[in-house]
Amino acid sequence: MTERSRGAAVQEADQLQIGPSNVRWTGEALEIDIVERDTRLFNPIHRRVRGKLRVIPRAINTVPFGLDPDARHRWHCLAPRARIELRMDEPGISWNGEGYLDSNSGEESLEEGFRVWHWSRAHCREGSVVNYEGVRRDGSHFASALRFAKDGSPEPAELPMVAPLPNTFWQIERKTRADRGHARALDTWEDSPFYARSQLLTQLYGERVVAVQESLDLDRFKSPITQFMLPFRMPRKRG
Repeated sequence: MTERSRGAAVQEADQLQIGPSNVRWTGEALEIDIVERDTRLFNPIHRRVRGKLRVIPRAINTVPFGLDPDARHRWHCLAPRARIELRMDEPGISWNGEGYLDSNSGEESLEEGFRVWHWSRAHCREGSVVNYEGVRRDGSHFASALRFAKDGSPEPAELPMVAPLPNTFWQIERKTRADRGHARALDTWEDSPFYARSQLLTQLYGERVVAVQESLDLDRFKSPITQFMLPFRMPRKRG
């Protein structure tokens, strides 16, 4: 899932360089310098994409979570809530907003460990809420709800009811968790044969919130048809 070769990545203690772009931690913010071009196949205009994104955490969580009994896959919500500052030179756009920062790591690829997962996060008046659930490759299910306080500390919360959502154009099954099992998709930001990211209007623990939700189907991802299509969507560069 990268357009660049292995040799184009250089990792240091507080910086990751991928081709001409890089991500670095300054001590107070994650700064992302973007220096890229649109390289989609059959697109003759390879326009430049250049600018800077700053992610300034409002709180830091130091506790990662295992997604399987042996913790071969780990999820870490680094900043349950953050301020975002985007300044793009090409194209010339800029905006500020609210964000979130997490990471996944593990001892094996995602498709080896999981069949499907559904995730969502919402900013509330006091802190943030994350719901995470899925089916592991062995068929076992997992589901959890976490509430993050203003200082970033996580606490397990009662898991809300399942709230089904309409399938996407590519027929990706979506679902989330919500009070009384009701949520509404406001927009679908990304819709692919194996992954969807959406914006929801929902209610959690008595508070009406706007949430970000994702669904990932790893059976579809590893299918021969999807693997054949990926190089056309993400052509590999040498540098």
